[in-house]
Amino acid sequence: MEYLVDVVVVAVLVGVPSIVLWRVMRGRRELGTSPAERATFETLHTASMAGPPLRAGLTADGAERASRHLRALLGSAAVAITDGERLLVYDGAGDDHHADQAFEHAAATLKDGRTQVLTIDCDLLECPVRHAVVVPLTTDDRVVGALAAYGQNASAGLVRAAQEVAGWVDSQLELAELDRSRTLLMEAEVRALRAQISPHFIYNSLTTIASFVRTDPERARELLLEFADFTRYSFRRHGEFTTLAEELRSIDRYLILERARFGDQLQVTLRIAPEVLPVAVPFLCLQPLVENAVRHGLESKNGVGRITIIAEDAGAECRISVEDDGLGMDPERLRRILAGDIAPAGGVGLANVDERLRQVYGDEYGLVVETAGGAGTKVNIRLPKYHPGVSAR
Repeated sequence: MEYLVDVVVVAVLVGVPSIVLWRVMRGRRELGTSPAERATFETLHTASMAGPPLRAGLTADGAERASRHLRALLGSAAVAITDGERLLVYDGAGDDHHADQAFEHAAATLKDGRTQVLTIDCDLLECPVRHAVVVPLTTDDRVVGALAAYGQNASAGLVRAAQEVAGWVDSQLELAELDRSRTLLMEAEVRALRAQISPHFIYNSLTTIASFVRTDPERARELLLEFADFTRYSFRRHGEFTTLAEELRSIDRYLILERARFGDQLQVTLRIAPEVLPVAVPFLCLQPLVENAVRHGLESKNGVGRITIIAEDAGAECRISVEDDGLGMDPERLRRILAGDIAPAGGVGLANVDERLRQVYGDEYGLVVETAGGAGTKVNIRLPKYHPGVSAR
C-alpha cells in the first residue's frame, strides 16, 4: 500500500527493542465546491432518511418507507426488498407487471446467499426494466432477505452499488437485532461502535475527496480507496478481536483522510515496538481514541495540532497511549462520562472502549486518562499480551 507521505524516517536504536516511526503527512487544505458539497450532503441525507425505517427490522412497513430512498441511492429504475418468505415491497418502474415476479427473482439469492444478475423478459418496449441485480441481506451471517435493483443494464457500477447499499442495509438490520438482544452487552457495544462511526468524519472525508476530483483526480482516487478500506475494516462482520497491527493500519487510513483535510495543521508521531504488533486487542479499541483526539482535541484549536501514538513492550503487557495537545477537557466531566453518569457529546467513544476493556480483561485494565482544560489529553491503555479467550483468529 502506498502512503501519502512526504517524509518517513525509520530509526533502529541499538539496544532498544523498538522502531521509532516519525511521520509528518503532507496534505492540502479542504477545497470545497458548492456542487460537490451539495451532492455529498444529498447522499448522506438520503441515507439518513432510509435508516430509521429499517431499525425496526426487515418488515413490510419499514421496507416500504425505506425503498424510495434506497432507489435514490442506487439510481435504479426500481428496487424490490424481500424477507425469506415473501416480497415486502416493489418500488419504481414496472410495478404493474414485474412486482408479481420479484420474489421469484430473489429465490436463488435467498437459497445460496450469492449476488445474482438476471435478464428480465418484458414485452413492453418502453419499460426500463431489462436486468436485475439481486443481493442478499444478512444478519449475523444469516441470509434474511434480498435487495434487487432493476435497470436497463446490469453494469458493474450497478452491481457494486447494490452490494454496498445492501451492506449498509445489513448494518441497519443488525442494529435492529441488537435492540432485541440487550443481554449480549459486549457484542452490542462493538456493533454500536461500528455503526456510529462519526457522520461528521464521513461527511468531511467525502467532501474533501470531492474537492480533489477536478483539481487532482489521482489524489481523489487514492483517498477514495483509503476511505473504502477504512470503512471495510470498521464494518467487518466477524471477530471481536483483531491484531494491534490491523488496528494501527486502520488508524493510518483514518489519519491520511484527516490529513488531506487539515493539511500541515495536523502532525502525527508514531512510536511502535514491533514486538507488540501481533498482540490481540478488542476490535476498534484505538480508532475511537484517535478520532476523539482529532475531533474534540484539535479540530477547534488554532494553529498546528499534534497527535502522538505510542505502543511499547512491557514484559507480559503491551502499553499504548494516544496523546494530543488540543483543548483538553474538565476532569470531573470525564470521570462522569466514564462512569456512565452523563452521555458524551460525540457518541460512545471513550466510555465504550473503557467498558469493553474492563469486560474483557478486568477492572484493572480500564482507561487511564490525563487531561485538563487547555492542557491536551493523554489516554493510556495496558493490555496483557496473552489472555484466556482473547484471540485475533
